Amino acid sequence: MKFLVTTRKPETIKTEGLALFHFEGESLAGPLKDMDKTLNSKISKAVKSGVFEGKQGQILLIDSLGKLPAEKIIVAGLGKRDAVTLEIIRRGAGISAKAFRDAGVKNFVTTLALAEVKGAQSGLLAQSAVEGTKLALYVFDQLKSEKQKKKIESVTVVSPDSVSEPAIAKHVRRGATLAQNACLARDLINLPSNIATPTYLANEAKKAAKELGIKCTVLGPKEIEKNKMGALMAVAKGSYEPARFIIMEWMKGPKKQKPIALVGKGLTFDTGGISIKPADRMEEMKSDMSGGAAVICAMRAIAALGIKANVVGLVPSTENMPGGSAVKPGDVATGLSGVTMEIINTDAEGRLILSDALAYAKRYDPDCVVDIATLTGACAVALGGFASGLFGTDDELIEQLKESGEATGERLWPMPLWPEYEDQIRSEVADVKNVGPRWGGAITAAAFLKKHVAGKWAHIDIAGTAYVSDKPRSYIPLGGVGLGVRLFVDFIERRLGL
Repeated sequence: MKFLVTTRKPETIKTEGLALFHFEGESLAGPLKDMDKTLNSKISKAVKSGVFEGKQGQILLIDSLGKLPAEKIIVAGLGKRDAVTLEIIRRGAGISAKAFRDAGVKNFVTTLALAEVKGAQSGLLAQSAVEGTKLALYVFDQLKSEKQKKKIESVTVVSPDSVSEPAIAKHVRRGATLAQNACLARDLINLPSNIATPTYLANEAKKAAKELGIKCTVLGPKEIEKNKMGALMAVAKGSYEPARFIIMEWMKGPKKQKPIALVGKGLTFDTGGISIKPADRMEEMKSDMSGGAAVICAMRAIAALGIKANVVGLVPSTENMPGGSAVKPGDVATGLSGVTMEIINTDAEGRLILSDALAYAKRYDPDCVVDIATLTGACAVALGGFASGLFGTDDELIEQLKESGEATGERLWPMPLWPEYEDQIRSEVADVKNVGPRWGGAITAAAFLKKHVAGKWAHIDIAGTAYVSDKPRSYIPLGGVGLGVRLFVDFIERRLGL
């Protein structure tokens, strides 16, 4: 799919489809008003009758019947003008794109970069429209015999004027790159675990490194043991698939700049181990490597965009299986940090493999460390599917991540991490146990991770937001969301002032 830019007036463009927008409660204006006259007031009649009110998420699809250069018109509702955000632009673009595709349109023009969002220039609107479009049109059919037949071939973004066109074009390319890498993360998440093994993830990281100039090192079982990553080794014991520890380095910033370390949970399938999960929906546990996919594809995006920053991506990857050699409840593992961990529940394995990655990150003397993981069902219970849990040790870091969440539509909500929760994971036989009491499970999991970090650190729990299994939304389909890719790129630039 190609993305293009034009400065032509929307009403003059010959195209299969033209996406316009309307604010709730307002009169038709600009091109919309002129086109409505040509269309015998079809749009204004729909507004007057209440069929289309311009509410957020609404669309009105009209066939121009040859009266306009555009064959089909979509009017996307953006809601109240003063409440419009970049996320609403993404959603409107996504809904419009899917409607055009379903109507058989192959090429269309969008005017969403001409809308108004308080504090955002047209370039960011164009970027958001492209992100929403590309993410909405994502289809995972690579394992199906019958592929998606209806496809969009090109999308043209209307620029306000020729002066703005270079900036618009730059943001269009950026939006396409970010969305493409989020879609690649979706592919990794949606692939079944007999394909997307730890070795497969490592090979994808190597492929990205070769293509984009990232330094990539992959540690196998012997190197993992040599590095004394006892927690990762413990979880991997029950699986036939060998564990991998993936290290991606992008050092393109100033030499004296401390790197930002991103850590992603790469659990390619989680049965729960000896503490086995219920069979219902266990197939979705192929998505337990969503954090790892986010880090690998964020590193891809950072390199593709040529961001002048020092960033390290770390992904501990394994399966959690109940084999004959599997770790057992009550076993004690010693991690790279030197902390001894009593494994009360083998289904709390994500925090174990992350602990070794967090300890490994110390070798880089990082500016900060941010980990992302489908860590706890408790976080999904607390926040549902519309926000990820955010924990950490530094207020500025937490605020920057929260702002990036708002900017990208991948919202984060701060959670407490008080000493009382750390008291709940003290062990009688080791330094710490890997689960606390039933209540506050997302917080005690974060408290466990904190035992293995030094300096500024944040933890993002995406257990409720990484995978959609009930109902698709605007630009988010069923399956893997690809959450974290756009978030991390925005965060890195925000933190470094780029």
